[in-house]
Amino acid sequence: MIVTFSIENFLSFNEEETFSMVASNRLSGDHENHLVPIPRNDAKVLRGGIMYGANGAGKSNFFKALSYLRDTALKRKKTESEVESETESESPGTGRTAFRFREDPETPSHLDLQFIVRDTLYRFGLILDDERIIEEWLLEINGGREKLIYERKTDDQGKVTVKFRGAGPKLKALATVGGPKEQSFLATIRTTLDRDDHGPVREVIDWFRNGIRFISPNSHYHRLEHNLSIDNELRSFSGDFLRAASTGVDDLHVSKEEISEDQLRAMLPHFLVEEIMESVNKGKFGGVKINNGEIVVEKASENRYHILSLQSIHEHEGSEKVHFDVTEESDGTRRLLHLLPALHHLHTDGGVFVIDEVERSMHPLLVYKFIEFFFNGCGGDRRQLIVTSHESNLLDRKLLRRDEIWFAEKNQKGSTSLYSLADFQPRKDLKFDKHYLRGRFGAIPFLGEIDQITSNKEVQG
Repeated sequence: MIVTFSIENFLSFNEEETFSMVASNRLSGDHENHLVPIPRNDAKVLRGGIMYGANGAGKSNFFKALSYLRDTALKRKKTESEVESETESESPGTGRTAFRFREDPETPSHLDLQFIVRDTLYRFGLILDDERIIEEWLLEINGGREKLIYERKTDDQGKVTVKFRGAGPKLKALATVGGPKEQSFLATIRTTLDRDDHGPVREVIDWFRNGIRFISPNSHYHRLEHNLSIDNELRSFSGDFLRAASTGVDDLHVSKEEISEDQLRAMLPHFLVEEIMESVNKGKFGGVKINNGEIVVEKASENRYHILSLQSIHEHEGSEKVHFDVTEESDGTRRLLHLLPALHHLHTDGGVFVIDEVERSMHPLLVYKFIEFFFNGCGGDRRQLIVTSHESNLLDRKLLRRDEIWFAEKNQKGSTSLYSLADFQPRKDLKFDKHYLRGRFGAIPFLGEIDQITSNKEVQG
């Protein structure tokens, strides 16, 4: 679970801003089932969080910053020579995007995350510029004390040094090497060493790989067709939810068509086949987006493959079941379908899901029920849902605590600030949604200029 995330000089964040999921002590007795104890700490962490703000205020940049930190923690960075030899351009270095309006563009960026894995609170962070990760740390927090797991530094000449506590022989040897200057040491461990137990480091790597997942407004849930084909519980849950949500879909079905590699190459352009084959050879399945859908290919045997097709089933009184390709469903139904694995996994496995623009293409009442289902149907520890939204009907004290509601707002210098509704002290009978739209809490667009445009046109006419 995420406890805090701090951002400085990254995208639209200039000065340090901190998003905190630590529950406020002033709200005792409010939605107690939303709280989870922080290990070896008197504080508690919130199971849910929602961020509001005007278009362009920085909500999606918060999502991108957190996703960037996850990717940097895991992924091997390509060297300059590798980048130069490839046809598709990828900038060498760290790939960070600093705040554009700083006087000194060379100022480093800071990203710092505190999170819970099992019964341990960790802190992982980076200080980096365009060319190198200047500092990196992984700490274990026990009460108010921080215990070093490793600390990595890179000097001006690009030399990496790592200080490691309690490392085994393999980690000690790797710490001596240090790794590439533009790549996190955590990613160096992941891509260099085998999956032997490396204690807390392996635990943290596994959490970044499997414990936190991101869903952007236009993204498809990774491996949806594959997961639905092998997970009967997920398929049943998704069908039941779609039916209960009055989408017109009563069930789901995944069909498989076996083809040869030659047939696959005859179906698709060469570059798409190569992309699929690279993924299949790595993980036995792959997919490419085509128009509104995705072609998913799974390896059946040597030179034989399955094309997976997801179909929605509609039942009407007095008629047989009718199968539709899922691409024929509405945007809202497809969006909900790609969000449902989040609810299912949070219900069964736990973890953290971060969803940008959760309401995209969906009815406000359905979005409300989606969030409500999470709190009521995904109980227990280690389950967390963080979303960004414009949907004001979620601002309901029956659904959320004040400290679960956050706002993003840009100042005149173009810098995003973050603050919580818990910073305000509204009356107990105050309707959050109405007063948010009236501007009491800020983080709304100022639309007076649009009225001025209308007045000017009338005068000119």
